[in-house]
Amino acid sequence: MRVRIIKAHHNWIVAAYAHFVACYRLKDSSGWQHVFTSPHIECVIERVAINAKMGQQGSGGAGEPATSSKMVAISYGTQVRLWGVSEDGIKINVGTFNLHVRVEYLFFIGSQLVALSPTGKIGVWHAMTQHWQIQDVVPIASFDSAGSFLLLGCSNGSIYYIDMQKFPLRMKDNDLLVTELYRDPSNDPITAISVYLTPKTSLCGNWIEIAYGTSSGTVRVIVQHPETVGHAPQLFQTFTVHQSPVTKVTLSEKFLVSVCSEYSHVRTWSVTRFRGMISTQPGSTPVASFKIVSLDEVEPNISYAAGNDCGPYGEQDDEQVFVQKVVPETDQLFVRLASNGKRVCVIRAVDGTTITSFCVHECEGSSRMGSRPRRFIFTGHSSGAIQMWDLTTALDLAAKGEPTKVLGGPTPEELLRLLDLFDLSNSHCSTPCISPCPSAILAASISQTSSGAAPPRLKASNVAFLAQSSMDAGPSNDATSRRANPLPTNPPSNQ
Repeated sequence: MRVRIIKAHHNWIVAAYAHFVACYRLKDSSGWQHVFTSPHIECVIERVAINAKMGQQGSGGAGEPATSSKMVAISYGTQVRLWGVSEDGIKINVGTFNLHVRVEYLFFIGSQLVALSPTGKIGVWHAMTQHWQIQDVVPIASFDSAGSFLLLGCSNGSIYYIDMQKFPLRMKDNDLLVTELYRDPSNDPITAISVYLTPKTSLCGNWIEIAYGTSSGTVRVIVQHPETVGHAPQLFQTFTVHQSPVTKVTLSEKFLVSVCSEYSHVRTWSVTRFRGMISTQPGSTPVASFKIVSLDEVEPNISYAAGNDCGPYGEQDDEQVFVQKVVPETDQLFVRLASNGKRVCVIRAVDGTTITSFCVHECEGSSRMGSRPRRFIFTGHSSGAIQMWDLTTALDLAAKGEPTKVLGGPTPEELLRLLDLFDLSNSHCSTPCISPCPSAILAASISQTSSGAAPPRLKASNVAFLAQSSMDAGPSNDATSRRANPLPTNPPSNQ
C-alpha cells in the first residue's frame, strides 16, 4: 500500500494511495489528525489536489447545507472527481467531470480547480457557479500561476494567460478568454515558465517579471512595466547556457534557477534588484552549475513523476531547495540548496522502508505568541506510512555554517550503495552479455526467493550515463549528514 503522491495546503495534507486518498489536518492542541478517507476508487489514482481555504461552499444539491470548507480532487485517466470536506471530515460529492483526454496536471488557483493536458485542453471548475468548463488551446508545454492568473507556455512559442478571478467568458461563444501575452523571438516552444510578482505589484498586476525556458535551451526574462500596461512585456535578459530543452525555471527575489533535460543540469544566477524590481546594474551574475541526477526505472508507475518532483521548493522570497531522489527504490533523499547545490541534509527513513513520494510544505505557525511558520518535508513510504521532517531546523543549521564534509549530491561511495539493489545490465537475452554486479545478482536471488520479483531495472540511457561520466558530487570522503526528528503517521484503513 504505497503512498503515491502527497500534496499540502495550509495546515492540511492529502496522501494518495492506489485506490483512495486520505486527508490529515494540523491542530495546535493535538498535532496531526486523520480527518477524511475517500471511497474506494476502481481506477488507479494518478493526480491529486487540495484546497484548504475555500470558505463555506455548498454542494449544489437540494437541501444540503453549505458546510464544506475544503476541497479535495483526484484524477484518473480522463476523469476528475471532486469532494467537499468539512472541518469534521464530513464528505460532500461535488461531481465527476470528464476532460476527454488524460489529465496530466491537477491544481487549484484560488477557489477554481484546473485540469490540464499537454495536448491543449483546459478544464476549469468554478466554485461560485459550480460549472465545469473545457477549453481547447494550443498544445501546452509548461504553465505557472501567480495570484489569480494562470500562464501557459505553449508549443507555438507564445505565452498565454487566463484570469481565474474574473473567470471571463467570451460573449460570442461562451469560451474562456485566453489572451496572448508574449511571443518568443525565435518561436521556440516554451518548455518552462516562472512568474514573479514584485512588492510593487498591485491587484491589477502592474509590474510582473516572467522567466521562461525554451526547447532550444534558451532562458529569457521579460518584464511588464507600470508604464507599459496594455502592451506586451519587454525582453529583459537572455541566457544561452543550456544545450538541451529547459525543463524547469524559477525566478525568485535573489536568484534565477534553470534546469535542463540533460540529467537535470542546473544553472543559477544572482538577481540584482533596486527597490524590489529587477535591475541591469550590475546585472545577473552566474552563481553555480550542478546536476540533480535522478535515475529512472524502466517502467515507472504513472503517478511517479507527480509524487517525486525534485523542485525547487520554497517561497520566492525565501531559500529554495531541491530534493534529490537518486534512484526510484531508496530510503533516503538528498536536500540541496537551489542557489548553489550545496547539501543541506540527508533524510533517511526511520524504519528503512522505501520512500515512494515526498512533498515540501510550509505550515502556518501556532496561535501561540512568537510562533513562526515552519517548513517540513513529508515523505510517503512503501509501508503506507507518512514521515515528517523538520526542514526549517536543517536550513538554520546550514545557514550558520555548521561543518559538513560533503558539499553536494551523493559521493561515489554513497552512489554505489544506492545502486546496490539495481540491475545495471543493458541486455537480458540468453546469450552471453554484460552481467549485473554481484550485489545485484544477490539482491535478485533474495528478491526472487522471497517475492518472485526481479530487482528493479534502470533505463539504458541511465546505465550509459553512469558508465561514461562521474556524477556531480563532493569530495569522496565519508559523508556526514544531519537528520531531522521524524514524526511517523500511520496510514488509515480504507473502509
